[in-house]
Amino acid sequence: MSNSQLAVVILAAGQGTRMRSSLPKVLHPLAGMPLIGHVLDTAAQLNPAHIIAVVRHDRERVAAAILEHLPSAMIVDQDEVPGTGRAVELAVLALPAEFMGHVLVLSGDVPLLDESAARELLAAHTREGNALTLLSTIVSDPSGLGRILRSETGGFVGIVEQKDATPEQLAINETNAGVYVFERDALARALTRISTNNAQQEKYLTDAASEILAEGGRIDAVAIADHWLVAGVNDRAQLSAAASELNSRIIRSWQMAGVTIQDPATTWIDKNAQLAEDVTLLPGSQILGATVVESGAIIGPDTTLISCEVGADARVRRTDAELSVIGAGAVVGPFSYLRPGTILGTNGKIGAYVETKNAQIGEGSKVPHLSYVGDATIGENTNIGAGTIVANYDGVKKHHTTVGSHVRVGSKNVLVAPVTIADGSYTGAGTVVRKDVPSGSLAVNVAPQRNLEGWVAQNRPNTETARAAEKNGD
Repeated sequence: MSNSQLAVVILAAGQGTRMRSSLPKVLHPLAGMPLIGHVLDTAAQLNPAHIIAVVRHDRERVAAAILEHLPSAMIVDQDEVPGTGRAVELAVLALPAEFMGHVLVLSGDVPLLDESAARELLAAHTREGNALTLLSTIVSDPSGLGRILRSETGGFVGIVEQKDATPEQLAINETNAGVYVFERDALARALTRISTNNAQQEKYLTDAASEILAEGGRIDAVAIADHWLVAGVNDRAQLSAAASELNSRIIRSWQMAGVTIQDPATTWIDKNAQLAEDVTLLPGSQILGATVVESGAIIGPDTTLISCEVGADARVRRTDAELSVIGAGAVVGPFSYLRPGTILGTNGKIGAYVETKNAQIGEGSKVPHLSYVGDATIGENTNIGAGTIVANYDGVKKHHTTVGSHVRVGSKNVLVAPVTIADGSYTGAGTVVRKDVPSGSLAVNVAPQRNLEGWVAQNRPNTETARAAEKNGD
């Protein structure tokens, strides 16, 4: 089948009431993208001439999400006539008049269907010269699903929706998967003859099958063994189940690609994350968004990376990081918080209980522990002492701090932005740096120490401290 002879219609007009959410069903997240994003990706991988998404409920949000994910998609609005049949009818009317190819219909809430399964369906359709080919699946509990009706010889007879089925039909466990490929002409003719005379008073797309059969068109229902590929998501429980299944598949694919994942049960990897060979993920790791991890890096335990870049042989443990870059050979954690805009250079270190934001930390530089570095640039091979705070906010504006290379910032410093500490400088412990420090200087502003002898006896009499001091004084 040539791509110019394929159009894909994605149904995304439903309200999804069973989700019990203000967020449209097809926008609920799964493996780092909305449900409909997975369907759009599958459609795009087929390289069709047209991709049309039919929307209605919360139209603006759904349409915006679709176009953000796939700008080439065409948006069609469903009108007041309810039902999937009407949605597809409007999509077909939006196709160019000269298009006489095949129309693949997908559902925006069936996210696991992949390119391979779609191509197999299309191949079967063209091979048999069908007017309609649809996917079916065998399930143990078919509740709520349309049943596939077959003749005594196994030929396709029709589809009956749950609310219209007889008790005998309800016992059938071969169900309609909601994935169809039609010949455009056969589909267009069938849709004009479909009514809303049913329990839901909707224009069912499934009724197109009986209309096609009535005019002598050939129909096949192709059973798919892997029911997860056609599993719909209608409520939170089904969303959770689909997320778990998809995550298991993603994890296995990375394991086969050379990634060590110690505990798959506690590891989550989004669809768009990228991992190199010999990456190790320890228990409790979440590799989310567009995160990229290079070879030899060890992530975890208990680490969440959201759209981060991690260099080769880096070590990141018990850390939350978002939109950050961690250089090759760098060490991060434990209990570090890297906020957006953090860039840690090669062989650098962000240690225990350190928070960074919009901070560029040069090669070999270290922020070892108990510090906050925000809106700052730090040069190479610099050490920031424990307990140092970059005071970047004056109550109105954020200001930038620059620390040069080969600088030694003492413990418990406060760097009051905007300020520059030039290359090769030192600051003393407890210093509040309020003005620039020239190269090669030592900045100190701590008052001389005074010892007030006898203060404890005078101010804390009859305490354990006083008795200890008195005993030591003897």
